[in-house]
Amino acid sequence: MAKLQQQHSNAAGWAPPSVQKRWLLTLLIMLSVSTLIAFFIKSAFDSCDPPHPHNFDVAASNKPAKVFSNSIKTAPSPLSFMKSKLVLLVSHELSLSGGPLLLMELAFLLRSVGTEVFWITIQKPSETDEVVYSLEQKMLVRGVQVLSAKGQEAIDTAFKADLVVLNTAVAGKWLDAVLKENVPHVLPKVLWWIHEMRGHYFKLDYVKHLPLVGGAMIDSHVTAEYWKNRTQERLRIKMPETYVVHLGNSKELMEVAEDSVAKRVLREHIRESLGVRDEDILFAIINSVSRGKGQDLFLRSFYESLQIIQLKKLKVPSMHAVIVGSDMSAQTKFETELRNYVMQKKIQDRVHFINKTLTVAPYLAAIDVLVQNSQARGECFGRITIEAMAFQLPVLGTAAGGTTEIVVNGTTGLLHSVGKEGVTPLAKNIVKLATHVERRLTMGKRGYERVREMFLEHHMANGIASVLKEVLRKSKSHPHS
Repeated sequence: MAKLQQQHSNAAGWAPPSVQKRWLLTLLIMLSVSTLIAFFIKSAFDSCDPPHPHNFDVAASNKPAKVFSNSIKTAPSPLSFMKSKLVLLVSHELSLSGGPLLLMELAFLLRSVGTEVFWITIQKPSETDEVVYSLEQKMLVRGVQVLSAKGQEAIDTAFKADLVVLNTAVAGKWLDAVLKENVPHVLPKVLWWIHEMRGHYFKLDYVKHLPLVGGAMIDSHVTAEYWKNRTQERLRIKMPETYVVHLGNSKELMEVAEDSVAKRVLREHIRESLGVRDEDILFAIINSVSRGKGQDLFLRSFYESLQIIQLKKLKVPSMHAVIVGSDMSAQTKFETELRNYVMQKKIQDRVHFINKTLTVAPYLAAIDVLVQNSQARGECFGRITIEAMAFQLPVLGTAAGGTTEIVVNGTTGLLHSVGKEGVTPLAKNIVKLATHVERRLTMGKRGYERVREMFLEHHMANGIASVLKEVLRKSKSHPHS
């Protein structure tokens, strides 16, 4: 895939990155291929009982739960049974956001076992887009066949497919728009993979066919319960059999996270480009820049933490806030507000804005603490959270959404409430980790151990494999199939 340019800036303006050595460039390109993240699906409170570390649970409406083993110790891949099968993947968009990147990862897992994979993107920009082009080229190189969302070829492929995966709730509008009167023939072999926690996705036009599909797969128990309640109460429809499968880190990302030499080199490179010292403490939020991800509240907390340190005359190294996920090609009103706030508080030398990128591993290697500050109902899961934990980083997260099933409060991180009420608690948590090096290191180590136990690629692959077997089994017995 073409290398996406990384850009750094402080609040006052953009500064070009340092000259990169040839071998470091190669490493960064490799990382860009391997670290597919979900900005926004981007990602923690103690009161939520986590699932057993070796199982993923299946929550089925009015049906007994089914439990599938997650344990995979050796090859072959749990998805090997998908060899020679035809799968159609339908994404609402193709971007650097979590849903599309996660679906691409599934595409590559299926391709690795010999599945014939077709990809459809519903919403595409009218003009050539560098990100869309790069991602499509990446898929083509890996043997994923990219189709137009409309036309007879899309309909024929849906008919021939052994399985159709609709990615996100919005993708549901493709059914009526393209398949039209043929929708009933395809529904039994549809697996609906839902990542959303936002109320505006609960539109009957999007999800009216949901009760009749082969199954729904959701990234966290909190989100699955939310969808079950909302569809019944608001739309008067029932969820199909619903499977909860937590996401997992790729083998490539884990290899980098566990390579001390690679981490040190990346840390030095990124910190030099940002103009910070090795002993400085970096708190980073890695999500698309939007109000729902809480960058504004994070900056307020960061500023308040600086005031607490000054007031109490605490001795800590210089602290910096890093915001990864900007889009300087189309700077939003919200991001302008962020930069104005930084200027107003005169903390330009402590806040760094970084353009959105697939290459998150270098930043995870460079920072000391990840902040997951998603607001409202939080993240459906939040892939970046487990990626940070793989790098032995403690997480300061909002007590909302799927983060509650990842972060163990007081053990692998510290949690705060969403909204303005969470600003001061987050500020205090920032100070706690800034002033206690041993606490940071211990939480980071425990987070890494939790990832190894629950959130690896083979955990996710085995969970998905069990779901696919169930959906395929049911679709074969359906009269339309």
